[in-house]
Amino acid sequence: MSKRFMFEKPLGMRDTFPIIYETKQSMKKRINKTMEMWGYRFLETPTLEFYETVGAASSTMDQQLFKLLDQQGHTLVLRPDMTAPIARVASSKLLNDQIPLRLAYSANVFRAQQNEGGRPAEFEQAGIELIGDPTISADAEVIALMVSVLRDAGLENFQISIGHIGFVQDLFIQILGNKERANELSGFLFDKNFVGYRQHVSSLGLSSIDKERLMKFLQIRGTHEVIEQAYDLIENNQGKQALIQLEELWNQLEEYGISEYVKLDLSLVSHLSYYTGILFEVYAEKVGSPIGNGGRYDKLLGKFGKDTVATGFGLRLDYLIEAIEVLEKPSSTHCILFSAERRKEAFQQARDMRLQGKYVLAQDIAGVQDVDRFTKSFSDVTYLIGAAPDREGIRS
Repeated sequence: MSKRFMFEKPLGMRDTFPIIYETKQSMKKRINKTMEMWGYRFLETPTLEFYETVGAASSTMDQQLFKLLDQQGHTLVLRPDMTAPIARVASSKLLNDQIPLRLAYSANVFRAQQNEGGRPAEFEQAGIELIGDPTISADAEVIALMVSVLRDAGLENFQISIGHIGFVQDLFIQILGNKERANELSGFLFDKNFVGYRQHVSSLGLSSIDKERLMKFLQIRGTHEVIEQAYDLIENNQGKQALIQLEELWNQLEEYGISEYVKLDLSLVSHLSYYTGILFEVYAEKVGSPIGNGGRYDKLLGKFGKDTVATGFGLRLDYLIEAIEVLEKPSSTHCILFSAERRKEAFQQARDMRLQGKYVLAQDIAGVQDVDRFTKSFSDVTYLIGAAPDREGIRS
């Protein structure tokens, strides 16, 4: 084995050290409890899925999928997200049960990276899916639950940007004439390349009025008052229906008492093509990418044979830890250092303390090279050293 491969990892893979692992586990407990208290039930899906089903339905770019062949020659993928696998499970097994269906998850997902760029190829998502409820109340519940999860996780300062993919698509097709040209312009929004967007609009063979409409579109950001500005841009009923939905959503979020965390951004789009209506992203200070996102996907389950609506969200735990910036304090662990003569006594004392709910480590002193260095991280140390079995330990 070469020295290079002995210590290096595949592109985008990360090691999780104890302090980060403990922080993540503590955070997951709080997040999971919040989701359960809102009536969501957890499930797990396989790490490997068929490429032709979940791989295609996920809307993840093909070059980002980890692919492999099974012994029968079928192409498999490491799951790139959790929404598509849950759609598969719900369609095949669960939709005969209670509807609407509220499901939760916490699992690792995999998206290949073309270059390092500081982005992990494996990361953990926690989230929920609300399946079978077509109302705006469902969208509001999902966003309100996400706010509750973020606050219970310890995040104080964050902002949720909300848009509607139907409004963007309808406005662009209305002005540009076809879906292909609309998708090209939407690509600038996805990349947050607003300079490129303006340059592209300026180069289009449109009337000055239509160009002005596309330029004003970028400025529709803020609280519910900006919806009136959006009405001035759209001409047909389909686009206006999207705005009616956003108005109703805003009113419900005010009733939840969480409008302080929310702003409308009508230019919001997503690389996930399965979104069909309201969609959102959540941002936190000192994190350059969204720490979570979600929205309505009313056609995804149809790919698995069930014509059922759905909405949900997913949070990236690595970004959430980065945003909170407070690492979990190590557990208060007691150390018992013992010599061979007092091994039995040390084991018994460790058992008794563990029965009291204490964290206890028992270490043979013969295996320690530097006692002071070894013991400095423990909350308390008991020394059981010496040949006399009745000798009391010296506590430090």
